[in-house]
Amino acid sequence: MAKTDSKSWRFERQVNLSVLVQLLLLASLIVGSWVNLQRQLDLLQRDVTYLCRCQEDLQQKLESLSAKSISYEYCLRTLEKRICEADIVERFSERRIEGEQ
Repeated sequence: MAKTDSKSWRFERQVNLSVLVQLLLLASLIVGSWVNLQRQLDLLQRDVTYLCRCQEDLQQKLESLSAKSISYEYCLRTLEKRICEADIVERFSERRIEGEQ
């Protein structure tokens, strides 16, 4: 029976070693996955930071364009007003000249 106990003990030792190896492999997979996840998160953070900077730049350009658009709108209104005033003065002058004749 001593031999049976010895074989049984070896079998359990082999099973325990197998379980230990499997646990080590599982732990290494978990660590590898964690490292890969951290790398992916770093890349994502870099991309989000870049997108935020681009959005800020675009926002500044849009604000600049909006200000220019408003400025041009006022210039256009002023020009239209002057043209209209010049047209009125011209018509008034023409009527005045016609009235004098």
